[in-house]
Amino acid sequence: MKTLSDIPVGKTVKVKKLLGEGPLKRRIMDMGILKGVEVTVLKVAPAGDPIELNLRGYDLSIRKSEAATIEIEEEN
Repeated sequence: MKTLSDIPVGKTVKVKKLLGEGPLKRRIMDMGILKGVEVTVLKVAPAGDPIELNLRGYDLSIRKSEAATIEIEEEN
């Protein structure tokens, strides 16, 4: 299983499933990160946190721990 935290800069992937629960899952959903949405990794801070993303034309920043709860579709 691959998560958003495993994706290199410049890569675009599709969200498969949200693994978090409670307030964490709600926060991710409120940012528009939902099943089927394509997400592009723009930048990763030198220490790996935060991760900057682009989805639906918006740039946003998430923590690496949050990215680890977003399962992405495996490439074929």
